[in-house]
Amino acid sequence: MRAIVHPSKLSGSQIAPASKSSMQRACAAALIHIGKTIIHNPGHSNDDLAALDVIQKLGANVVTSNLASGKIYPTPIEVNSNGVKPIGPTMNCGESGLGIRMFTPIAALSHELINIEGKGSLLKRPMHFFDEILPLVGVKVNSQKGFLPIQIQGPLIPSNITIDGSLSSQFLTGMLMAYAATEKYDIEIKVIDLKSKPYIDLTLAVLNTFGWKVEHRNYESFRFQEHAPLKPVIEYTVEGDWSGAAFLLVAGAIAGPIRVKGLQLNSTQADKKIMEALLSAKANIQYEEEGIFIGPASFNEQNNLIATSNYNSINNSNNNSNNNSNGLIAFEFDATDCPDLFPPLVALASVCAGVSKIKGVSRLAHKESDRGFTLQTEFAKMGVQIDLLGDEMLIQGGNIIQSTTVFSQHDHRIAMACGVAALVANGPIEITEAEAINKSYTDFFTHLKELGAKVDIQ
Repeated sequence: MRAIVHPSKLSGSQIAPASKSSMQRACAAALIHIGKTIIHNPGHSNDDLAALDVIQKLGANVVTSNLASGKIYPTPIEVNSNGVKPIGPTMNCGESGLGIRMFTPIAALSHELINIEGKGSLLKRPMHFFDEILPLVGVKVNSQKGFLPIQIQGPLIPSNITIDGSLSSQFLTGMLMAYAATEKYDIEIKVIDLKSKPYIDLTLAVLNTFGWKVEHRNYESFRFQEHAPLKPVIEYTVEGDWSGAAFLLVAGAIAGPIRVKGLQLNSTQADKKIMEALLSAKANIQYEEEGIFIGPASFNEQNNLIATSNYNSINNSNNNSNNNSNGLIAFEFDATDCPDLFPPLVALASVCAGVSKIKGVSRLAHKESDRGFTLQTEFAKMGVQIDLLGDEMLIQGGNIIQSTTVFSQHDHRIAMACGVAALVANGPIEITEAEAINKSYTDFFTHLKELGAKVDIQ
């Protein structure tokens, strides 16, 4: 699929997509919960669909009245489970890094021999963790020198272990979920150099909502506590996705103003920190009961009043002026604990006057693409210079974004970052392999169009 995004002025309101981080964790918790779980506001990205497929392969019964064309629409999903009881020898996590790292320890709760598979970029992402840790808890593992496919056979038997959290917090999420399912207490998981702590906060929040109790000491030690019996019927609402909404928020800051609805300001999601970067860049931000109102720094109070009273009155003309006219300035940001923010932050920095600095490049190597290099390559085509210096990324902003053709590198966040930057280019930008967005935010281009952007899909 090719997406051609034209320079556009945005206006109106948009609801944030459902969080795939929250949705996938809810699916995992629903699988290990003995009883019925009702998931409200479910997501329908490829990763969400993969998670639903996995829990069915592992024995859960999923009921939805709106399953069509491979997409699940946002009506409640009912999951009935009697624990991990695989119905076949294979489970496939698609291209979901969280899915493979979270569901593998959960699948290991079974006595059955299970083949763990994935596709696309997931085949190149290291899984040495399982070779090193799962044998310590009684699980037989056979991998391809630390890569997929992996063959495992449990059952997993919780014990006191120490794991390395420097590569990804997702392995710890899987172990926490698996340990919770065993209902064993006074078992400790020690963690060295844990990254992305907010994602563990989200995991703990989901477990707590279902009724499990886990305490931690400075994210270095996790221990399970006794709890009241879990309710036979549990309802869980998937919150709005700050990762996907980050692209909408940046789009509003450079080509708005717009309102973004459906985000929890008290969320534990790591990518909520996008607001810190936007504030540092001097975006015009107002927290309202209806949502987050955001526009360029140059959007003055008089225009703000007009927009608040009548969004549709804003002229939807092309924005071909120098990027500096938006009033946004260069910023510094540490994305070590929220590496998924790099792509929207680069789109933001590319139109900010000055040199922006983002820390945490080392977290980007094992994503859907090598995102540091990919961002540098694709944004160079648009006339944006990006320098990679050790763990820091420097973005030269403030120049006019050039009309060109870019390649998503099969990475959903690269496709969306380029789409956002295109809104203030001097002509259309064509994004090839744009279907990559389906991994996390299937409706991204549709939502841009609903906000007034001109987007051609071919």
